Amino acid sequence: MVQISIDEIKQNLSAYLLRVEAGETLIIVKAGKPLAEFRPVTSTLKLLRPFGLCTGEFVVPDGFDDPLPKNIIQEFEE
Repeated sequence: MVQISIDEIKQNLSAYLLRVEAGETLIIVKAGKPLAEFRPVTSTLKLLRPFGLCTGEFVVPDGFDDPLPKNIIQEFEE
């Protein structure tokens, strides 16, 4: 990681922004001591799964929405 003084970053901010945009991480120092880290922001967006991902892999039976048999309902109620 490259260390840059506050004065350097003030003078060439746009140039350093280009370097960060390219993926570089910069350490900003004051009196030779690290003060801040200047790095690219990583995206936290989750990609949505495509619609119809499992199309054709299974078939929903015709009786899927039919009421459950009484013995299965009793199992849940106990």
